[in-house]
Amino acid sequence: MTNPDPRPREQAIHPGVPDVGLEVLPPREVPLGGPRGMRVRRTLPQRHRSLIGAWCFLDHYGPDDVAVTGGMRVPAHPHTGLATVSWLFTGEIEHRDSTGAHARVVPGEFNLMTAGRGISHSEVSLPDSPVLHGVQLWLALPEGSRDVEPRFEHYAPRPVRGPGWEARVFLGSLLGDTSPVRTHSPLVGAELMLADGHGLEVDVDPGFEHGFLLDVGRASVEGQEVEPGELLYLSPGRDRLRVECSEEARMVLIGGPPFGEEIMMWWNFVGRTHEEIVEARDQWQAQLFRDDELVTDGTQVLPGRYGVVPDQHLPPLPAPTLPNARLKRRR
Repeated sequence: MTNPDPRPREQAIHPGVPDVGLEVLPPREVPLGGPRGMRVRRTLPQRHRSLIGAWCFLDHYGPDDVAVTGGMRVPAHPHTGLATVSWLFTGEIEHRDSTGAHARVVPGEFNLMTAGRGISHSEVSLPDSPVLHGVQLWLALPEGSRDVEPRFEHYAPRPVRGPGWEARVFLGSLLGDTSPVRTHSPLVGAELMLADGHGLEVDVDPGFEHGFLLDVGRASVEGQEVEPGELLYLSPGRDRLRVECSEEARMVLIGGPPFGEEIMMWWNFVGRTHEEIVEARDQWQAQLFRDDELVTDGTQVLPGRYGVVPDQHLPPLPAPTLPNARLKRRR
């Protein structure tokens, strides 16, 4: 998924945000397309908290009536320095990228696209999916891994069950299950479902900070109630977390050790300096123009840093205009 903001503001991400213990992060609505287009609820990044471990971006969408909004129709666009995570509750999306990967994103199956030094991809909801509902997340790649070769991985985690609960662990280890998916920093990611009136004790790594996104239902974590769409942040230091629900609930759990690096995000790029972001944008734009005209057929994108998405007939997405001033870190 792309960041659809036509005037993206750089996000300067700083390690060492003060420890607040528990913090509820409210979502903000962002349109994915035109005025009637699909809307997403974004809880990361926020002005005062942009990272939970290496997780640096979280969009939550749906249930979205595709007949009304047109669903997801995101043409070829670039990424650098990050990895994208797709996790669906309802619906199906077709993924294509410049590594040649072509996959159907379906509920309960995990898709990780590592951009590394540069990748381009598209995401389009399929016509037989009347409703879309899920989350899209980004992971910042640490300094030693941010220029790795791009790749795409798929994994279908088995359900782990206990009294009144079910979980699917798609990254890291939790509840006795471990995902085989490779990552470039320690992480955890899982979907948790609790039956009405049930609770769950989750053993976690005390060196991790965690986030719980409530999708549906009524739930609390460590006694803090969360509303659907809100993301609850929990600082490191806990080796067990108590989750309870007063009505059937579904949550997404993310976590990892504090990232420990300052990074800059602008549009779909994660870098370290203004110059890196400018170069990343210029190299994408150079792939989109032929004789000073924007290409209108995705199959005609020129070769370059981000590769070419095969069998893609949507016009590629040009980068927004950079601000007049230098991108700078903001606290």
